[in-house]
Amino acid sequence: MTFDVVVHVSLRPGIADPQGATIERALPALGFEGVSGVGVGKAISFRVEALDEPSARSLVEDLCQRFLTNPVIEDSEIAISSVAATGA
Repeated sequence: MTFDVVVHVSLRPGIADPQGATIERALPALGFEGVSGVGVGKAISFRVEALDEPSARSLVEDLCQRFLTNPVIEDSEIAISSVAATGA
């Protein structure tokens, strides 16, 4: 089976986020009041082949731990959905 995957990576609580802080400080000057808690992260999307969703999730979790994130300072959220098979 083929699965679409999106991994959202964000800094762990307590880790400084200078990009988020810069954006948050700039917003009032641009007319955006009342915005707080700005955090900058990244989203990584790809497809994987696996027998089933639990196998796909396990593969992606390993990929996150070993390559896509720095587990010391970053957290990841994984979203997986199966790709509908198309008939020929």
